[in-house]
Amino acid sequence: MALPQNFLDELRVRTPMASLVGRRVRLSKSGRNWKGLCPFHNEKSPSFYVYEDSFHCFGCGAHGDAFAFVMRAEGGGFMEAVERLAGEAGLDIPKPTPEAAARDRRARDLHGVLQAAEAAYARRLHLPEGAEALAYLRNRGLTDETIRKFGLGWSGAGRGALAAELREEGIQQSQLLEAGLMQEREEGRAVDLFFNRVMFPIRDRRGRSVSFGGRILGDGQPKYVNGPETALFSKRRNLYALDLAREGVFRGASLLVVEGYMDVIALHQAGFGGAVAPLGTALTEEQLNALWQVSPEPVLCFDGDAAGTRAAARAAELALPLLAPERSLRFMTLPAGEDPDTLIRRSGARGFQAALEAAQPLSEALFGLIVGGKAPTAPEARAALRNRLSAAAQTIPDKALASEFRRSLLDRFFSLTKRPGLRAVPRHPRPEPDREAAQAKRARILLAICLHHPELLADIEEPLLLLDLPAGAPQQVRNALLAWVPEASRLDSDELIAHLASGEAASASQWVLKVPDLPQEAGPGGQPKEALDAFWQFFGFLRGEAELAEDARAAREAFEAQGDVATQTRLIRLTEALDALRRGEVEAEPNETIE
Repeated sequence: MALPQNFLDELRVRTPMASLVGRRVRLSKSGRNWKGLCPFHNEKSPSFYVYEDSFHCFGCGAHGDAFAFVMRAEGGGFMEAVERLAGEAGLDIPKPTPEAAARDRRARDLHGVLQAAEAAYARRLHLPEGAEALAYLRNRGLTDETIRKFGLGWSGAGRGALAAELREEGIQQSQLLEAGLMQEREEGRAVDLFFNRVMFPIRDRRGRSVSFGGRILGDGQPKYVNGPETALFSKRRNLYALDLAREGVFRGASLLVVEGYMDVIALHQAGFGGAVAPLGTALTEEQLNALWQVSPEPVLCFDGDAAGTRAAARAAELALPLLAPERSLRFMTLPAGEDPDTLIRRSGARGFQAALEAAQPLSEALFGLIVGGKAPTAPEARAALRNRLSAAAQTIPDKALASEFRRSLLDRFFSLTKRPGLRAVPRHPRPEPDREAAQAKRARILLAICLHHPELLADIEEPLLLLDLPAGAPQQVRNALLAWVPEASRLDSDELIAHLASGEAASASQWVLKVPDLPQEAGPGGQPKEALDAFWQFFGFLRGEAELAEDARAAREAFEAQGDVATQTRLIRLTEALDALRRGEVEAEPNETIE
């Protein structure tokens, strides 16, 4: 059966080629694309390339889109491929009704209508009536080649001219209404939607005209008008110049999202061939997904004023629940009072390239968008800000990525909100302590607690195994200790230390026991409760807050599901460790002094 073209286009958008092909082919990155050994013929060196919406083998010539890959790989027909991909994408296949077939025919007809309108507008631009519009475009610095490339045109200064011109090509008024080129007035009269405007064709990802935008000449309002929603055009789904940007990104350009038509055109003319723009609305979820189909890390470009900051904050909030390890964003901020068009005209391509290279990853930009210009000092405000940062990270569905975002945000928070009264310059300057050395010392203290208090191992054996200890002696002692536990008749410190001293971990265990400045609770005379508290505190420092918070979350889920003593104990201990670590975060650093 014939399926609507918009359904097939949507299904292609929702089917990432690299993920689809990667189930059968081991792929590796090749620039912005992927490559691997062709699954359709035997080869020893990879000649099979996967792009954002297609594949091609330079060895055997196999090529096509997602449907073609499934058909070729699984031996089924087109409808079988559609059914499988639609099921994975969560789309319902349209039923073959006469109405659906009629809509598909009308859609094909509408593309023809819009193509004819585009040609009419372009012709009119170069007639005497379009002289003012052509002068406007040239005064904006556009070349004739750019004007042609983007299909720019002139609507005419009066009503009814387009309908009269296209009537000669057999296009009826009803088709112009359905294509969004005319609108009905209350009195039942149909008039042109666009008049006295420079015309910008809006094309889909395949380069077919689906609507128009028009900019008025003079001081009238609104300055820009986009066509209405139609069977072909949705403002939420389309992006201006996406068809050209796909080619630009394929050739190495950055995918750039800017605000307006002229910004996009100026960037393309200056060599930034990956520029696109939303269509008079804030960025939408559908547009973000379309962007990620082209590039894993599009760059969002915002003006350096309050409105630009608000737009960036909205975009970040929209993007966070959609992020994944293979798709993110960068944020580019222009100097105050500049847009891409004016910046290029003032500073040239080099000036814009410098601003582009300064674009921040989302994780960095997000902190500034949430915190604003100044960090709070009051404890209540600091706690509220910290909660906001954590909550933002938690909206990311991928747990590992959420953990990394939370770590990054809180690292910046703690560096920005040190306690008043702490000085970064010590009375007796000394080199900043090396992080690796600090982690090694913490590992020695934690292992000393285990050696002097092995009776605690019943509670801490699994967390100890979980720790990513420094390589070498710490891991050697931990492994020997855990291997001893199942064989021990009793958990006695002297017996454990003697056992380690007689084995391969002898020198490593001596390294642990000779740790300088051993805390009292880590020594043989420490009380079990104090030793356990100290273990969890050092465990937290070694594990890291983000990972520990994730451990506690997983333990809570396990306890809620199982409800037994073991899962309850683990939850309690991990919560205590997290609390101990967070208490430790407000202590003065080794190089700081309190006045």
